[in-house]
Amino acid sequence: MSRTSYTKRFSYAASDTAGQLVFCVISFYLLKFYTDVYGISAATAGTILLVARFIDAVDAPVWGIIFDKTHSRWGKSRPWFLWLCVPFAVFGVLTFLTPDLGHTGKVIYAAITYIVCSVLYTGINTPVTSILSALTPDPRERVTLTAFRMFGSKLGVLIVNLTALKLVEFFGHGDDRRGFMIVMPIYATGTILLYLFAFKNLEEVVHEKKQSLPVADSFRALKGNWPWIIIFISSLFFWIAFIARICTTPYFFEYTLHRKDLVPLAFSLDFISLATVFCLPFFCRWTSKRNIWILGLLGMIVGQIIVWLGTRGEISLPLIMSGWIVGFLASGVAMAMPFSVLSDSVDYGEWKTGIRAAGFLTAIGAAFCLKAGSGLGGALPAWIMDAHGYVANTAQTTTSLRGIELGFIWLPVVGFALAILPVLFYKKYELLEPQIHAELEARRKGI
Repeated sequence: MSRTSYTKRFSYAASDTAGQLVFCVISFYLLKFYTDVYGISAATAGTILLVARFIDAVDAPVWGIIFDKTHSRWGKSRPWFLWLCVPFAVFGVLTFLTPDLGHTGKVIYAAITYIVCSVLYTGINTPVTSILSALTPDPRERVTLTAFRMFGSKLGVLIVNLTALKLVEFFGHGDDRRGFMIVMPIYATGTILLYLFAFKNLEEVVHEKKQSLPVADSFRALKGNWPWIIIFISSLFFWIAFIARICTTPYFFEYTLHRKDLVPLAFSLDFISLATVFCLPFFCRWTSKRNIWILGLLGMIVGQIIVWLGTRGEISLPLIMSGWIVGFLASGVAMAMPFSVLSDSVDYGEWKTGIRAAGFLTAIGAAFCLKAGSGLGGALPAWIMDAHGYVANTAQTTTSLRGIELGFIWLPVVGFALAILPVLFYKKYELLEPQIHAELEARRKGI
């Protein structure tokens, strides 16, 4: 198989940088924005996150069906970068506006803007995953492209975390509401430009017959697709754990460590996960994708436990930061592997049923898991904190600090452990890949 060009690789990276410039702010900072800036209680904010994400998660299969019915001169996935980049960017800005509407009005406004923004993110981010199977038929090259995608994602996260709070402080002059109102349009502009760059360069080269896929056939593509089921279950638990870890980070550093100044650094260290992401092609030549996937999830558990050990007795910041770094290094593998093998599950479904439903399978396997997992990952720690008496912008009690610890340390540990269980059964299907790709190639040549 021929290698993809560096133009295509960096354009694929740009497609995820684009989404992160807006959605990273939401994933990392929205819960604390709601509680400490907009004045919504932790329990109410957690409920907004959960309801919004589950409403949005329901639209994932709808988007998938739409993608599979899309036929344009630009392909099936690619045109959505063009069509949705502006609406997504606009609602990303609206999500962080703070109109003075009274408590009920605030809750309604927050829920509506967040839901719409999340729905649009599903619409524009799912094609980033579904287009992978159309960019190359080579499984190894897909791993390489996934590594570049993760680079783009982590670059977006790094840019946001190095600049967001500083820009909010700079433009707001102590008024965080005003700061976010100015900063979000800056990120939104970058989002639009990068999606247009990806649209220009990501040509789809793996084509299927131009026919409208019936809705029933989209669901039939799930039948007996055990690789996809494994990916789905593992990804759901991973995102619950990962988002819980991220959402509670500002609370942990501010109230447990009394080092609010370290929050930007803590989030920016996510960029070091690229060290393992770019080693993925090598790792996958060294051992199976299943083993690498499991090791990534185990590494995240180890990192959490090291952080916890750093809080026993006298606080050990070096030990805490060491565990934090271990977790991010492991996250590069744990996050990238499901995106990489999801395209292989699309091939498996086509091989098994004769139906290639890339949009539908990736919409549910990636977007639904991300959104549903993020909803639970944001809501569960918020509810735990509220049940333990968390009150914003005050010194926390021993009980409320315990709630922060449960949400920040142990909820992610449980989630990562549950994510490992289905992956234990993946090796059987991984061994079928050479046969599957050979037979699919033969079928396509016979069309």
